[in-house]
Amino acid sequence: MSFFKKLKNRMFKSSSKLEQGLDDIVEDGGKEELIDATPAIEARLPEPEMPTGPPTEPEPVVEPDPVAEVVEEIIAATPDVLAPVEKIVEAVQDVASTEPEADVEKPGLIGRLLGRKDAKPSELGSEAKPAKKTVTKRALDDDMLERIEELLITADMGVDTALRVTANMAEGRFGKKLSTAEIKQLLAAEITRIMEPVAKPLPIYAKKPQVVLVVGVNGSGKTTTIGKLASQFKAAGKDVVIAAGDTFRAAAVEQLQVWGERAGVPVLTAPEGSDPASLAYDAMTQAEADGADLLMIDTAGRLHNRADLMEELSKIVRVIQKKDPSAPHNTLLVLDATTGQNALNQVKVFQELANVSGLVMTKLDGTAKGGVLVALADKFGLPIHAIGVGEQIDDLDAFDPEEFAHALTGLED
Repeated sequence: MSFFKKLKNRMFKSSSKLEQGLDDIVEDGGKEELIDATPAIEARLPEPEMPTGPPTEPEPVVEPDPVAEVVEEIIAATPDVLAPVEKIVEAVQDVASTEPEADVEKPGLIGRLLGRKDAKPSELGSEAKPAKKTVTKRALDDDMLERIEELLITADMGVDTALRVTANMAEGRFGKKLSTAEIKQLLAAEITRIMEPVAKPLPIYAKKPQVVLVVGVNGSGKTTTIGKLASQFKAAGKDVVIAAGDTFRAAAVEQLQVWGERAGVPVLTAPEGSDPASLAYDAMTQAEADGADLLMIDTAGRLHNRADLMEELSKIVRVIQKKDPSAPHNTLLVLDATTGQNALNQVKVFQELANVSGLVMTKLDGTAKGGVLVALADKFGLPIHAIGVGEQIDDLDAFDPEEFAHALTGLED
């Protein structure tokens, strides 16, 4: 299963909430309309190739008649048995030749037997009728826009972002009748437009080792994210080292060691309760000696409103910079999507103390608040490197704004 299909299937809490809300808004005050559901033939036809040389006279093309060829082969193989059949076909042809071509309808198989080149097997003697279906549409007015804004706010898109999105959706369309599907298309297009500038993979530098510091609050998924990223970078041919900087939680160290064994990546540890800044310094020394490409440093989860813990994180950064003034080269903030708007406060504080360079959003499969990622992109403009929708190694992947927008709105491709 592709990551996009997982994303779409597992973000049902967010998409179903938006979809149900949009359905209710359109149906309240909307009217049913009969629309043409037949897909346009022109849209399925390939573009004609333009001639590049001088015009030439087209050569006459003789189209083979496969049915007639089969009949001839069978008759040739068994002339005695099928002679009556041959006579019947000749008789039908004689009758057809006596009737005006314009007055004779010869579709399908009989038409092909009689040499009609314009007959189609699927016509079955009747003209195709355009398909019709009933769709509820509602005129886009102030009340409808206000309700869409409220719906987006409940999906944790934030007040400012929700207002901006709905204003852009209404531009040039105010008063026009829209269905739920059309609103979802407009909404997905606006979300994609907001998020395209921040969809960036984790940059890889020539500097060795490239130090990646991973921070976040308790339970955001830092340790699992480090394990997945390390495994993916290792599979891409990079030499990776992990430093288990959460020295206060034995379970975090054990979890990293499991990921390290699975990916074939060494995990550097220190005794429980050791100074995490000292471990980070030693890990940089070891990674440099080993010629590693990447050093990923885990840190203990800390609440953004605990000044003492945030100061400890600042100390880790200062010690790292004693070893390499340009480090850390990436500071990833791992966010839990289920925290909703609280993620905005986390980004603000961590960015001030740790100079966050990029975001990873986890647990999008367990929340109806997926819109918070749109608010983060709109407010901070920080790169979103990856998103997670589960616990498996392939449940973390690079962020794609269009796929995310379609999954969030429940828009079918």
